[in-house]
Amino acid sequence: MKVVVTGATGNAGTSVVCRLAADPHVTEVLGLARRVPRWRQPGVRWAAADVDPDGTPLGPLFAGAGAVVHLAWKFQPTHDPVETWRTNVLGTVRVFEEAAAAGVPAVVYASSVGAYAPGPAYDRPVDESWPTHGWPGAAYTREKSYLERYLDGFEAAHPDMRVVRMRPAFLFKETSASEQRRIFAGPLLPGRLVRPGLLPAMPDLPGLRFQALHTDDAADAYAAAVRLPVRGAFNLAAEPVLDVAALARMLETRVVRLPLRPARAALSAAWRMHLVPAPAGLLDALLRLPLMSSARARRKLDWEPRYASGEAMTAFLRGLREGSGLPTPPMAGDRAPHAADVADVAEPEERARRADG
Repeated sequence: MKVVVTGATGNAGTSVVCRLAADPHVTEVLGLARRVPRWRQPGVRWAAADVDPDGTPLGPLFAGAGAVVHLAWKFQPTHDPVETWRTNVLGTVRVFEEAAAAGVPAVVYASSVGAYAPGPAYDRPVDESWPTHGWPGAAYTREKSYLERYLDGFEAAHPDMRVVRMRPAFLFKETSASEQRRIFAGPLLPGRLVRPGLLPAMPDLPGLRFQALHTDDAADAYAAAVRLPVRGAFNLAAEPVLDVAALARMLETRVVRLPLRPARAALSAAWRMHLVPAPAGLLDALLRLPLMSSARARRKLDWEPRYASGEAMTAFLRGLREGSGLPTPPMAGDRAPHAADVADVAEPEERARRADG
Protein backbone atom coordinates (compact mmCIF):
# COMPACT_ATOMS: atom_id res chain seq x y z
CA MET A 1 0.00 0.00 0.00
CA LYS A 2 1.21 3.49 -0.87
CA VAL A 3 0.75 6.06 1.91
CA VAL A 4 1.09 9.82 1.38
CA VAL A 5 2.00 11.98 4.40
CA THR A 6 1.53 15.75 4.35
CA GLY A 7 3.59 17.82 6.77
CA ALA A 8 6.12 15.01 6.73
CA THR A 9 9.10 17.05 7.97
CA GLY A 10 7.72 18.25 11.32
CA ASN A 11 7.54 16.75 14.80
CA ALA A 12 4.79 14.24 14.08
CA GLY A 13 5.67 13.82 10.40
CA THR A 14 9.25 12.64 10.92
CA SER A 15 8.11 9.96 13.35
CA VAL A 16 5.14 8.90 11.21
CA VAL A 17 7.16 8.40 8.01
CA CYS A 18 9.77 6.37 9.93
CA ARG A 19 7.07 4.17 11.42
CA LEU A 20 5.25 3.67 8.12
CA ALA A 21 8.48 2.89 6.26
CA ALA A 22 9.08 0.05 8.73
CA ASP A 23 5.55 -1.37 8.32
CA PRO A 24 5.48 -4.50 6.12
CA HIS A 25 1.96 -3.57 4.95
CA VAL A 26 3.26 -0.32 3.43
CA THR A 27 5.05 -0.57 0.07
CA GLU A 28 5.75 3.13 -0.45
CA VAL A 29 5.78 6.26 1.72
CA LEU A 30 5.56 9.59 -0.08
CA GLY A 31 6.42 12.51 2.19
CA LEU A 32 5.08 15.92 1.16
CA ALA A 33 6.52 19.20 2.42
CA ARG A 34 6.86 22.75 1.16
CA ARG A 35 10.64 22.32 1.20
CA VAL A 36 12.15 18.92 0.44
CA PRO A 37 14.60 18.07 3.24
CA ARG A 38 18.16 16.81 2.94
CA TRP A 39 17.15 14.17 5.51
CA ARG A 40 16.80 10.76 3.88
CA GLN A 41 14.97 7.78 5.36
CA PRO A 42 14.99 4.32 3.71
CA GLY A 43 11.61 3.61 2.15
CA VAL A 44 10.53 7.27 2.02
CA ARG A 45 10.26 9.27 -1.19
CA TRP A 46 9.89 13.08 -1.06
CA ALA A 47 7.99 15.62 -3.11
CA ALA A 48 7.58 19.38 -2.73
CA ALA A 49 3.93 20.33 -2.20
CA ASP A 50 2.06 23.19 -0.53
CA VAL A 51 -1.42 22.45 0.80
CA ASP A 52 -2.49 26.12 0.59
CA PRO A 53 -5.57 26.68 -1.63
CA ASP A 54 -3.42 27.91 -4.53
CA GLY A 55 -0.61 25.45 -3.88
CA THR A 56 0.63 22.40 -5.72
CA PRO A 57 -2.07 20.20 -7.31
CA LEU A 58 -2.33 17.25 -4.95
CA GLY A 59 -4.37 14.85 -7.06
CA PRO A 60 -1.41 13.46 -9.05
CA LEU A 61 0.52 12.92 -5.81
CA PHE A 62 -2.44 11.13 -4.22
CA ALA A 63 -3.02 8.86 -7.22
CA GLY A 64 -2.82 5.19 -6.29
CA ALA A 65 -2.53 5.85 -2.56
CA GLY A 66 -4.22 3.52 -0.10
CA ALA A 67 -4.24 6.26 2.54
CA VAL A 68 -3.35 9.90 3.10
CA VAL A 69 -2.10 10.98 6.53
CA HIS A 70 -2.68 14.72 6.87
CA LEU A 71 -0.32 16.33 9.39
CA ALA A 72 0.49 19.69 7.73
CA TRP A 73 -0.20 22.62 10.09
CA LYS A 74 1.04 26.17 10.44
CA PHE A 75 1.36 27.51 14.02
CA GLN A 76 2.83 30.88 13.05
CA PRO A 77 2.32 33.75 12.52
CA THR A 78 -0.03 34.12 15.49
CA HIS A 79 -0.28 37.84 14.69
CA ASP A 80 -1.93 36.99 11.35
CA PRO A 81 -4.78 34.52 11.97
CA VAL A 82 -5.98 34.92 8.39
CA GLU A 83 -2.74 33.35 7.13
CA THR A 84 -2.91 30.39 9.50
CA TRP A 85 -6.61 29.92 8.67
CA ARG A 86 -5.75 29.83 4.98
CA THR A 87 -3.22 27.02 5.44
CA ASN A 88 -4.76 25.09 8.29
CA VAL A 89 -8.46 25.24 7.45
CA LEU A 90 -8.68 25.89 3.71
CA GLY A 91 -5.58 23.77 3.09
CA THR A 92 -7.03 20.85 5.05
CA VAL A 93 -10.31 21.12 3.17
CA ARG A 94 -8.35 20.96 -0.09
CA VAL A 95 -6.43 17.88 1.05
CA PHE A 96 -9.64 16.01 1.83
CA GLU A 97 -11.48 17.09 -1.30
CA GLU A 98 -8.56 16.22 -3.59
CA ALA A 99 -8.06 12.90 -1.82
CA ALA A 100 -11.72 12.07 -2.43
CA ALA A 101 -11.44 13.13 -6.07
CA ALA A 102 -8.36 10.90 -6.49
CA GLY A 103 -10.26 7.92 -5.08
CA VAL A 104 -8.12 7.55 -1.94
CA PRO A 105 -10.01 5.09 0.30
CA ALA A 106 -8.77 6.38 3.69
CA VAL A 107 -7.62 9.65 5.23
CA VAL A 108 -6.10 9.91 8.71
CA TYR A 109 -6.24 13.48 10.01
CA ALA A 110 -4.29 15.07 12.87
CA SER A 111 -6.91 16.72 15.02
CA SER A 112 -5.98 17.56 18.62
CA VAL A 113 -6.99 17.70 22.24
CA GLY A 114 -7.31 21.40 21.40
CA ALA A 115 -10.47 20.65 19.40
CA TYR A 116 -12.34 19.79 22.60
CA ALA A 117 -14.61 22.09 24.56
CA PRO A 118 -13.48 22.89 28.12
CA GLY A 119 -13.40 19.83 30.32
CA PRO A 120 -15.85 18.74 33.00
CA ALA A 121 -15.48 19.41 36.70
CA TYR A 122 -13.27 17.16 38.82
CA ASP A 123 -11.00 16.40 35.85
CA ARG A 124 -13.01 13.37 34.77
CA PRO A 125 -11.34 12.00 31.59
CA VAL A 126 -13.52 12.41 28.52
CA ASP A 127 -13.97 10.02 25.64
CA GLU A 128 -14.29 10.88 21.95
CA SER A 129 -17.96 11.88 22.35
CA TRP A 130 -17.03 15.04 24.30
CA PRO A 131 -18.07 18.18 22.34
CA THR A 132 -15.42 19.53 19.96
CA HIS A 133 -16.28 23.22 20.26
CA GLY A 134 -12.73 24.25 21.11
CA TRP A 135 -11.86 27.44 22.98
CA PRO A 136 -12.83 30.56 20.96
CA GLY A 137 -9.97 32.73 22.23
CA ALA A 138 -7.14 31.02 20.33
CA ALA A 139 -6.70 30.58 16.58
CA TYR A 140 -5.34 27.05 17.02
CA THR A 141 -8.37 25.78 18.91
CA ARG A 142 -10.82 27.63 16.64
CA GLU A 143 -9.24 26.05 13.57
CA LYS A 144 -9.18 22.54 15.01
CA SER A 145 -12.82 22.87 16.10
CA TYR A 146 -13.96 24.22 12.72
CA LEU A 147 -12.35 21.29 10.93
CA GLU A 148 -14.20 18.83 13.15
CA ARG A 149 -17.47 20.39 11.89
CA TYR A 150 -16.25 20.29 8.30
CA LEU A 151 -15.36 16.60 8.63
CA ASP A 152 -18.84 15.83 9.94
CA GLY A 153 -20.23 17.00 6.61
CA PHE A 154 -17.42 15.46 4.57
CA GLU A 155 -18.00 12.02 6.06
CA ALA A 156 -21.71 12.25 5.30
CA ALA A 157 -20.93 13.19 1.67
CA HIS A 158 -18.32 10.43 1.26
CA PRO A 159 -19.60 7.39 3.16
CA ASP A 160 -17.30 5.04 1.25
CA MET A 161 -14.16 6.86 2.40
CA ARG A 162 -12.69 5.83 5.74
CA VAL A 163 -12.00 8.98 7.80
CA VAL A 164 -9.99 8.77 11.03
CA ARG A 165 -9.50 11.71 13.38
CA MET A 166 -6.55 11.42 15.74
CA ARG A 167 -6.78 13.65 18.83
CA PRO A 168 -3.39 13.43 20.54
CA ALA A 169 -2.22 15.19 23.67
CA PHE A 170 0.94 17.31 23.50
CA LEU A 171 3.59 15.45 21.50
CA PHE A 172 7.22 15.56 22.60
CA LYS A 173 10.50 13.93 21.60
CA GLU A 174 14.11 14.95 21.92
CA THR A 175 14.52 16.09 18.34
CA SER A 176 11.35 18.23 18.41
CA ALA A 177 12.70 20.49 21.15
CA SER A 178 14.26 23.23 19.02
CA GLU A 179 11.22 23.50 16.75
CA GLN A 180 8.78 23.67 19.66
CA ARG A 181 10.89 26.21 21.53
CA ARG A 182 10.85 28.49 18.48
CA ILE A 183 7.11 28.04 17.95
CA PHE A 184 5.89 28.54 21.49
CA ALA A 185 8.57 30.22 23.62
CA GLY A 186 10.92 32.11 21.34
CA PRO A 187 14.27 33.57 22.38
CA LEU A 188 13.17 34.24 25.98
CA LEU A 189 13.69 30.55 26.80
CA PRO A 190 17.33 29.63 26.14
CA GLY A 191 17.65 25.86 26.23
CA ARG A 192 20.63 25.96 28.57
CA LEU A 193 18.35 27.24 31.36
CA VAL A 194 16.51 23.93 31.66
CA ARG A 195 19.38 22.03 33.26
CA PRO A 196 18.49 20.34 36.56
CA GLY A 197 19.28 22.53 39.54
CA LEU A 198 19.83 25.69 37.49
CA LEU A 199 16.39 27.30 37.66
CA PRO A 200 15.65 28.89 41.05
CA ALA A 201 11.90 28.24 40.77
CA MET A 202 9.05 27.42 38.39
CA PRO A 203 5.80 29.41 38.30
CA ASP A 204 2.63 27.42 38.94
CA LEU A 205 -0.67 28.78 37.61
CA PRO A 206 -4.03 27.68 39.04
CA GLY A 207 -5.44 24.80 37.01
CA LEU A 208 -2.30 24.17 34.95
CA ARG A 209 -1.98 20.47 34.12
CA PHE A 210 -1.74 18.60 30.84
CA GLN A 211 -1.31 15.23 29.17
CA ALA A 212 1.73 14.36 27.09
CA LEU A 213 2.75 11.63 24.67
CA HIS A 214 6.01 10.63 23.02
CA THR A 215 5.75 11.42 19.31
CA ASP A 216 6.94 7.93 18.36
CA ASP A 217 4.02 6.47 20.33
CA ALA A 218 1.63 8.70 18.41
CA ALA A 219 3.25 7.46 15.18
CA ASP A 220 2.43 3.87 16.19
CA ALA A 221 -1.23 4.85 16.50
CA TYR A 222 -1.22 6.59 13.11
CA ALA A 223 0.28 3.50 11.47
CA ALA A 224 -2.36 1.29 13.08
CA ALA A 225 -5.12 3.61 11.84
CA VAL A 226 -3.72 3.36 8.31
CA ARG A 227 -3.57 -0.42 8.46
CA LEU A 228 -6.76 -1.35 10.34
CA PRO A 229 -10.37 -0.91 9.11
CA VAL A 230 -11.26 1.72 11.71
CA ARG A 231 -13.16 5.00 11.50
CA GLY A 232 -13.90 7.94 13.74
CA ALA A 233 -11.95 9.69 16.46
CA PHE A 234 -9.21 8.40 18.75
CA ASN A 235 -7.81 10.10 21.83
CA LEU A 236 -4.08 9.54 22.35
CA ALA A 237 -2.36 10.25 25.67
CA ALA A 238 0.07 8.63 28.07
CA GLU A 239 0.00 8.50 31.85
CA PRO A 240 0.36 10.16 34.26
CA VAL A 241 -1.09 13.64 33.93
CA LEU A 242 1.68 16.23 34.28
CA ASP A 243 1.67 19.46 36.22
CA VAL A 244 4.21 22.08 37.26
CA ALA A 245 5.16 20.08 40.36
CA ALA A 246 6.15 17.14 38.11
CA LEU A 247 8.23 19.43 35.88
CA ALA A 248 9.87 20.97 38.94
CA ARG A 249 10.95 17.51 40.11
CA MET A 250 12.53 16.83 36.72
CA LEU A 251 14.42 20.12 36.89
CA GLU A 252 15.25 19.86 40.60
CA THR A 253 13.71 23.17 41.51
CA ARG A 254 10.85 24.50 43.60
CA VAL A 255 7.37 25.70 42.67
CA VAL A 256 6.11 29.22 43.27
CA ARG A 257 2.38 29.84 43.05
CA LEU A 258 1.61 32.65 40.60
CA PRO A 259 -1.78 34.37 40.25
CA LEU A 260 -3.28 33.90 36.82
CA ARG A 261 -4.27 37.49 36.06
CA PRO A 262 -0.81 39.12 36.23
CA ALA A 263 0.78 36.13 34.47
CA ARG A 264 -1.70 36.39 31.63
CA ALA A 265 -1.26 40.15 31.40
CA ALA A 266 2.52 39.78 31.18
CA LEU A 267 2.25 37.12 28.46
CA SER A 268 -0.23 39.25 26.51
CA ALA A 269 2.07 42.27 26.66
CA ALA A 270 5.09 40.22 25.60
CA TRP A 271 3.14 38.82 22.64
CA ARG A 272 1.99 42.28 21.52
CA MET A 273 5.62 43.41 21.65
CA HIS A 274 6.67 40.36 19.57
CA LEU A 275 8.86 39.09 22.41
CA VAL A 276 7.12 35.71 22.55
CA PRO A 277 5.34 33.90 19.69
CA ALA A 278 2.51 32.34 21.72
CA PRO A 279 -0.49 34.58 22.55
CA ALA A 280 -2.32 34.63 25.88
CA GLY A 281 -5.27 32.93 24.21
CA LEU A 282 -3.26 29.72 24.00
CA LEU A 283 -2.67 29.85 27.76
CA ASP A 284 -6.42 30.32 28.27
CA ALA A 285 -7.08 27.28 26.10
CA LEU A 286 -4.44 25.19 27.89
CA LEU A 287 -6.00 25.88 31.27
CA ARG A 288 -9.38 24.65 30.01
CA LEU A 289 -8.37 21.50 28.14
CA PRO A 290 -10.10 18.32 29.26
CA LEU A 291 -8.22 15.23 30.27
CA MET A 292 -8.70 12.44 27.74
CA SER A 293 -9.35 8.73 28.03
CA SER A 294 -7.44 6.69 25.43
CA ALA A 295 -9.48 3.53 26.03
CA ARG A 296 -10.87 3.45 22.49
CA ALA A 297 -7.39 3.59 20.93
CA ARG A 298 -6.20 0.81 23.21
CA ARG A 299 -9.21 -1.31 22.29
CA LYS A 300 -9.62 -0.63 18.55
CA LEU A 301 -6.01 0.04 17.53
CA ASP A 302 -4.40 -2.43 19.95
CA TRP A 303 -2.31 0.56 20.98
CA GLU A 304 -0.35 1.11 24.17
CA PRO A 305 2.20 3.90 24.76
CA ARG A 306 5.71 2.58 25.31
CA TYR A 307 6.80 5.75 27.10
CA ALA A 308 5.23 7.35 30.14
CA SER A 309 4.40 11.03 29.83
CA GLY A 310 7.32 11.90 32.09
CA GLU A 311 9.71 9.99 29.83
CA ALA A 312 8.50 11.97 26.81
CA MET A 313 9.00 15.20 28.74
CA THR A 314 12.46 14.12 29.90
CA ALA A 315 13.48 13.49 26.28
CA PHE A 316 12.12 16.91 25.30
CA LEU A 317 13.98 18.71 28.10
CA ARG A 318 17.19 16.98 27.08
CA GLY A 319 16.59 18.20 23.54
CA LEU A 320 16.13 21.75 24.81
CA ARG A 321 19.43 21.64 26.66
CA GLU A 322 21.31 20.25 23.67
CA GLY A 323 19.55 22.28 20.97
CA SER A 324 18.50 19.02 19.32
CA GLY A 325 16.79 18.78 15.97
CA LEU A 326 16.74 16.98 12.64
CA PRO A 327 17.98 18.03 9.18
CA THR A 328 14.55 19.19 7.97
CA PRO A 329 13.53 22.86 7.66
CA PRO A 330 11.00 22.83 10.56
CA MET A 331 13.11 20.61 12.84
CA ALA A 332 16.51 22.28 12.44
CA GLY A 333 18.38 22.24 15.74
CA ASP A 334 19.31 25.38 17.64
CA ARG A 335 22.92 24.25 17.35
CA ALA A 336 24.80 23.00 14.30
CA PRO A 337 23.74 19.39 13.53
CA HIS A 338 26.21 16.69 14.45
CA ALA A 339 26.90 13.63 12.32
CA ALA A 340 25.34 11.49 15.02
CA ASP A 341 22.07 13.40 14.70
CA VAL A 342 21.83 12.51 11.02
CA ALA A 343 22.89 8.90 11.55
CA ASP A 344 20.36 8.34 14.30
CA VAL A 345 17.21 9.58 12.55
CA ALA A 346 16.54 6.16 11.04
CA GLU A 347 16.10 4.78 14.55
CA PRO A 348 14.05 7.36 16.49
CA GLU A 349 12.89 4.84 19.09
CA GLU A 350 16.44 3.92 20.13
CA ARG A 351 17.43 7.60 20.21
CA ALA A 352 14.51 8.33 22.52
CA ARG A 353 15.52 5.45 24.80
CA ARG A 354 19.00 6.94 25.16
CA ALA A 355 17.46 10.34 25.88
CA ASP A 356 15.13 8.91 28.51
CA GLY A 357 17.88 6.80 30.11
